[in-house]
Amino acid sequence: MSPRRSLVIVGAGPRGTGFLERLAANLPELYGDEPLDVHLVDPHPPGPGRIWRTAQSPLLWMNSQAEDVTMFTDETVDLEGPVRPGPTLAEWAGIDGRTFPTRPQQGAYLRWVYERARAALPATVTIHEHRTTALRVTGPRDGRQRVWLDGTAVPLLADLVVLTVGHLDAEPDREQRDLAGFAARHGLVHLPPDFTADADLAALPAGEPVLVRGFGLAFVDLMVLLTEGRGGRYEGEGDELVYVPSGKEPMLHVGSRRGVPYHSKIGYVLDGERPPLPRFFGTEQTDALLGRAGPIDFGRDVWPLIDKELGWAHYHRLFSAHPERTTLAPDAFERAYAQAPPRSAELAALVAAAVPDPADRLDLDALDRPLDGLRHDSADALQHGLRSYITADLARRHDPAHSPDAAVFAGLLSVYGQLLRLGKRLDPGGWWHGFFSYLASGPPGPRLRQLLALSRAGVVRFLGPEVTVETDEERGVFRAASTAVPGEWTEARALVEARIPDPTLELTGSPLLRALYEEGTRTTTGGLLVVDPVDGRILERDGRPHPRRFALGPHTTARAGSAFTRPRTGGVAFGQNDASARAALALLRDRECRLPAPLSA
Repeated sequence: MSPRRSLVIVGAGPRGTGFLERLAANLPELYGDEPLDVHLVDPHPPGPGRIWRTAQSPLLWMNSQAEDVTMFTDETVDLEGPVRPGPTLAEWAGIDGRTFPTRPQQGAYLRWVYERARAALPATVTIHEHRTTALRVTGPRDGRQRVWLDGTAVPLLADLVVLTVGHLDAEPDREQRDLAGFAARHGLVHLPPDFTADADLAALPAGEPVLVRGFGLAFVDLMVLLTEGRGGRYEGEGDELVYVPSGKEPMLHVGSRRGVPYHSKIGYVLDGERPPLPRFFGTEQTDALLGRAGPIDFGRDVWPLIDKELGWAHYHRLFSAHPERTTLAPDAFERAYAQAPPRSAELAALVAAAVPDPADRLDLDALDRPLDGLRHDSADALQHGLRSYITADLARRHDPAHSPDAAVFAGLLSVYGQLLRLGKRLDPGGWWHGFFSYLASGPPGPRLRQLLALSRAGVVRFLGPEVTVETDEERGVFRAASTAVPGEWTEARALVEARIPDPTLELTGSPLLRALYEEGTRTTTGGLLVVDPVDGRILERDGRPHPRRFALGPHTTARAGSAFTRPRTGGVAFGQNDASARAALALLRDRECRLPAPLSA
């Protein structure tokens, strides 16, 4: 008699929950009423997982509005399985859709989504929750897998294993080890890349300068927990917002490669005609790239297509919604734009002639390096300059007169969907993912207003772009400098790396992924797990998809930005979940479950 078939999902956070929802939706068609055991392995609560757990400070917000958060499919998602609509976070919680929910609110929503997905499974499916860590996966390629759990001597037996482990801790790289050693020798504080909510912020003393390297969302969380989280408060509103210190705050000196925070979330709804996407970087162009002989170079082959696609989204919106700021008929511009080579002098001349105001033109290079070449005579002058920059960014991102910016956001989502098809060619060095986050996944506008208030209060000081950090063995301090103020150095006895760990298998804190890396599972040069872009199966060293192992999420080459998304925006992660769930169910249905070999084998 064949053993009861089983599926192990390692990681029960949002991505594991999304996969479970798709499993339930597709099971009647592809698997029927055969018995099935589904094991969920995660030390954190199913649904929210670690990042969105409800037991964290309510001062921490999402960077999405409540109406823009859904875990459910709609007709815009590219999938073969059935659409199973459901409420957004705003609809489920009964809150204003334009508010930015707290992390615990999102965690409660995710828990409800998990319970709903579990309830949708037939009685023939049994769910087993294991609140522990998976250590490794073993087993023959053509037989049942063993999933070894922390604290358990006997492994779980699985016909298929799906890894949806999300964002993970990482071992320090050489630079971080050197900085930690320096800090230990001199009695300093060094906080390596980490999830801010889990970092030991109590080690940062009140009133003391702290160097912060990183100006993205991890910094925003740090800023909140070290100010309001220590008893400070805000008075007034808008441009008149004032921060009243508690006296327990450190002084944060923050800088990064760009030297500016991520762009504010757009504070208006894109109405009227939307750009028809994709146009210059769609299935046709991706098929052509995949069909080429030889390697694909991101900068040479892919980035020009992205540039032209985002430009198309921008100018289509400008010509349709703000024609008074253009000098050509829309049809004439479209024809000329289509014929001009990407990133060419011809294209630049066309745009300059058709769009008189440089503020109405899209320059991705300038967006990526907004302070490039900028110099100030003093650190105080830099503070004024950065406050002016952030104020202007807030104004623009909340003004519908600049609605082409919102069209570019739609273009970014379209581009991401095409890049996923390129698999391991997606993101050399992680640059694209960082650029996407900087442009499209920044903080809520109110957070940047708080940042301005903290700057005026002297609690936050800006270091500028191209920040370098040095160690001074003689004086026993960290030192930071920026190209924006030549010759100016800031010293501190504490350094915080305000960013999450890079999702590389070589340095991952996950023993399971580390074991896969060490046994020779195929990885990119950046350390991502290479998966089949069609269904998420893990590729082996020889390039063959493993028939019994799947992986979804940021540790793979099929990164999709987030496990949840805005309604009616295609839901790339949802499509991936659906494809993987359908492939898993078909394999479970069709494959003979071979009895496991003895444990000593």
